[in-house]
Amino acid sequence: MNDFLKIVRERRSANKFIENITIPREDFNDIFRELSLAPSAFNLQHARYYVVEDKELMGKVYDASFKQYKIKTASATIIVTGDKNAYLSADKIYEGSMMLGMLGKTEYEIMISTINSLYEGWGEEFKHDEAIRNASLSAMLFMLLAKNKGWDTCPMIYFENEKVGKLLNIPENEVPVLMITMGKMDKSSDKIRGYRKPAAEFVKFY
Repeated sequence: MNDFLKIVRERRSANKFIENITIPREDFNDIFRELSLAPSAFNLQHARYYVVEDKELMGKVYDASFKQYKIKTASATIIVTGDKNAYLSADKIYEGSMMLGMLGKTEYEIMISTINSLYEGWGEEFKHDEAIRNASLSAMLFMLLAKNKGWDTCPMIYFENEKVGKLLNIPENEVPVLMITMGKMDKSSDKIRGYRKPAAEFVKFY
């Protein structure tokens, strides 16, 4: 079994963590450096990450997340958001490609015009959905990269968006998509992996 399959198969959603373990900043730096390679529509890189390690702030996030125990024991709690206005940075993102000669000036202008027309023409609902789609892609890769570093995670959606947003000063243009708790899993809480559908139940070939 290759290393990638090992990571995929060993990644589990942790229900409880071993308390008082610090995640080295170097591990976070390595994870986020690799995470920059995550796919996103038009390379707009919609995802934003808010990493909470401070115990006092973690307690407030715990309260705003219906006091779920896994937050209490985690080494870090990460809020992943998607930027509805990511398209407004397209000019800066593509400017580098133009300067390197990867895009001509006309191609650059067409690309920026296409992106602006799409996001502004399809409206707020599209911007919102794009923020969630692209941040979700990024979040999955984050969890795999964390597992590659030996850290366990658990994706969560049960928290009060507005309260958490105020605690972390999240801008209004960012949609809270997921909360990810991270640390070392307490193996005493580990359970046998639940039933997984065979591929025939969720795949159709045409």
